Amino acid sequence: MISGLYNFSRFQQGLLESTDLKGNAEVKNLAALRAEEAAKRDKALRQIQEAIGAEPHAGKTASVGASLIEPETSDGPSFVRSFYASQIPEYESAIDLLERYLKAPDNTALAAFAREQLPLLRAQVKDAERTMADK
Repeated sequence: MISGLYNFSRFQQGLLESTDLKGNAEVKNLAALRAEEAAKRDKALRQIQEAIGAEPHAGKTASVGASLIEPETSDGPSFVRSFYASQIPEYESAIDLLERYLKAPDNTALAAFAREQLPLLRAQVKDAERTMADK
């Protein structure tokens, strides 16, 4: 579960990098906020890992790059739609990961972290869906 959340954080940080080149102010601000949230989530995960003696994970995944292909190659309104659309499957994957973990948690600190993150991620994916529908 931990490595899956790190991968989601890398995706969010990658969105910020892609908006640096093409995003409007709204998209850049949202990407910066999500990257900041990802950094906070990573810090909390590292603290839990240290407390339980789990091995840190710092790898990148293929899905991060694949998910960003469309936003990087789009422009203007197309980029904005792609920016939001690329987030939805990543959020759904992270939410599914947390829900599956909570069905049989093996650590109380990780379970508490997952329960804390779920409503935040659910709200953010709903925001992305709503915003994409408006664009």
